[in-house]
Amino acid sequence: MSQTHQLAACPGCEEPLEPGDLFCGACGYDLSAVPEPPQDHPTIVLGTDDLDWPAAREADSAGQPAPVQLPTDLPGTDSGGGQLPTVQPPFEAPGAGEERPEGFAPSAPDPRAVEPTPDTHVARPAAGAKVCVACRAGRVDDDGYCENCGHAQPRERDHMEQELGSVCAVSDRGLRHHRNEDSFALSTTALPDGSPAVVAIVCDGVSSATRPDEASEAAANAANESLLAALPQGTHPQQAMHEAILAAAEAVNSLAGDASSTAEQDPHRHQNSPACTLVGAVSAGGLLVVGWVGDSRAYWVPDDRRTAPARLTEDDSWAAQMVAARLMSEAEAYADERAHAITGWLGADAYELDPHTASFKPDRSGVVVVCTDGLWNYAEAAEEMARVIPPDAAERPLHSAQVLVGHALDGGGHDNVTVAVLPFAVEPQGAGSAYN
Repeated sequence: MSQTHQLAACPGCEEPLEPGDLFCGACGYDLSAVPEPPQDHPTIVLGTDDLDWPAAREADSAGQPAPVQLPTDLPGTDSGGGQLPTVQPPFEAPGAGEERPEGFAPSAPDPRAVEPTPDTHVARPAAGAKVCVACRAGRVDDDGYCENCGHAQPRERDHMEQELGSVCAVSDRGLRHHRNEDSFALSTTALPDGSPAVVAIVCDGVSSATRPDEASEAAANAANESLLAALPQGTHPQQAMHEAILAAAEAVNSLAGDASSTAEQDPHRHQNSPACTLVGAVSAGGLLVVGWVGDSRAYWVPDDRRTAPARLTEDDSWAAQMVAARLMSEAEAYADERAHAITGWLGADAYELDPHTASFKPDRSGVVVVCTDGLWNYAEAAEEMARVIPPDAAERPLHSAQVLVGHALDGGGHDNVTVAVLPFAVEPQGAGSAYN
């Protein structure tokens, strides 16, 4: 096995690596240049008085013993031997107006106080071109890497936030993934009667598929555009959601035909169809409509926390199938290592596209939490989600989305995390409820 396969983390930035990585996805470190580790592990003990120094000497080719540095020869020791070298404290650059100790001259300028010397052999980027954030000299290529030092540049999708009226969303790469494969789309429009309609779409790219980040982005944008086209025309929100999922699936399917560019981008990866999951919510005309394919979820959390919250979606997953067939309890199913294997997704290789939609008419105000499993893995039950989200979520949806993402990161951040918070207001005179 090659050295790159043996590395668990990047030597440059300590980002976790995956088998087959030739470059670090976080900083662009060339993993093929990492030297093989030494096979021997010599140990030298310092600071003892009973070392058998003559025995440590090795004879050279002429039979003469090789010179050995005795303790008295070591810097910072006295004639008695057995003293460890004196350790100088870390150098701290004097501030403005401060004087250096007399007789002290640092061997090199303090890197914190000196601008890096530009490499005169590196061609300066043209005006308006993107400059590397690491070396500040090289041009950034179309793949997001510096042509001078090779560092990966911060990706725009590593952390995204959007606030659109009352609906807000936050997406984060997490702590273990090399990139953010989630995506979301928010929008507002009006129904034919002039009443507002609010849309939140969240998609989670399937990591085992090719180009999952492109799949989630294409699905979120296509579903959002479909809803923006259908709702103003008077299409029932539930029917509009169904059509939006079909449009998202078609957008993801179209990515499967571009296999040549995929092979150029990642020749070592097994090629299969791009895929993602989708969950969306629409607030329109007093109705709350959700739609989904896969295991991304939507939760209902009332403003009055004395009222029970609810999960509005059912996963397309192995665990959900076991529970539905009464073969296992929910606790047993989700404890199984196969629990999160999805049985439904958007992609050309999906078994059968089965969009799920549901329509609700809440009798009180609350918020809808639309999220990927990167969040609900750390707050699975509706009661857990209600405890994590702040009580003033309806008034501060962006802050609430940030809190939820932070909860997932504090829990380990093993996956990308995306969450949208959509407030749903009910007028006091609108008492009563109906679930369709």
